[in-house]
Formats: sequence, C-alpha cells, structure tokens
Amino acid sequence: MGFLKQIFTWWDGATIGTSLHVRRNGRQVGTDDLGNVYYEAKKGGRRFVIYNGPNDASRIPPEWFSWLHHQIAGLPDEALPPAPKFLREPTGNRTGTPEAYKPSGALDRGGRRPAASGDYEAWTPDQA
Repeated sequence: MGFLKQIFTWWDGATIGTSLHVRRNGRQVGTDDLGNVYYEAKKGGRRFVIYNGPNDASRIPPEWFSWLHHQIAGLPDEALPPAPKFLREPTGNRTGTPEAYKPSGALDRGGRRPAASGDYEAWTPDQA
C-alpha cells in the first residue's frame, strides 16, 4: 500500500511525481525541527517545501515561512537573529479537532446563549 499511497495521496506528504520533480529541478537548502525539507529551484528562484507528514501550512515555522515567501533573502539561520527566550513553540491548526476553541454559546458546549436584554426590536414588513 505504501507505493500506491505515494502515487495517489497528495494530502499526506509528497507524491512520487512531486518528489521526482523536486529532486531533479531543485536543490535542498535546509530542514526544520519538524522534519520538513526546504528546496530552492535551480532556475527561477522558486522556493518550496516537502512536508514530513500531513500537508498543513500551519506546520511551517515562522522563520521558514519568511524564507518561502521571499521576505528574507538568506536562509533563516543566517539572515535572522536568534529567537527570544520568551517565545513558545507554535501550535498547529486545531480547527475540527477536540482541542478547537469553542466559545460560550457554541453547540458543542450546550448551545446556551445569554438572554436578550430587551433593547432589540425585531423588524416586521407590516410596519410603516
């Protein structure tokens, strides 16, 4: 199943075609702590990433995001100062997971809304 999965599933890592294209037309410039590998095209200066796991843009660290979008010219290790000690590790996109934010009034938290304060009068088309 591994070979067929690499051919057809683009949402869970790179497909075989993408991997071959990247290795032929790009050069590896670095990796991040999550295992994502970053490439730059040999011609044209295009930059791209091969994810280690699911293809989720929230799994790209801010410094590599800056490099991918040409906000910095050099590699993050060379172009950026070290990160401040107070920064926390970034978290992934939690939408659709049990850890997703659910405000009071959300259906998943009981669906209770605060009572209306009485300062709202509904419009009806019969009023002139």
